Amino acid sequence: MKQQTKTGAGPSQRMLRVGELVRHALADVLSRGDHLDPALAGRIITVPEVRMSPDLKIATCYVMPLGGKDVQGVIKALANNARMLRGELGRRVELKSVPELRFREDTSFTEAHHIDSLLRSPAVARDLHPIEKDETEE
Repeated sequence: MKQQTKTGAGPSQRMLRVGELVRHALADVLSRGDHLDPALAGRIITVPEVRMSPDLKIATCYVMPLGGKDVQGVIKALANNARMLRGELGRRVELKSVPELRFREDTSFTEAHHIDSLLRSPAVARDLHPIEKDETEE
């Protein structure tokens, strides 16, 4: 009988390794800038993370154009060119099968900014650095 993995378990080492290979190759393809789609021409697109499905057949690529402008347009253009990008990945990465590419907006920068603003708020600063009593009042 096959043993099942625990619910909520993180990605395996293989998933992480393949995701990183795909991320590097995709970032290299996007940095060249010789795309067929005019919506991608001249755009600098970062690929901070690629998450692989457990069977390594689907790669969810989190992307963000420099400056964060027209994110949905860039994601749509990438999705339209996914077949060409997948072909380029197949030439660059040695895998048994090249994964299907899905593109999503990377929200990690927004989340980091939100957490930073919370930590800088007066209420949190008050809790982190409480006003000490003056020793002369005792």
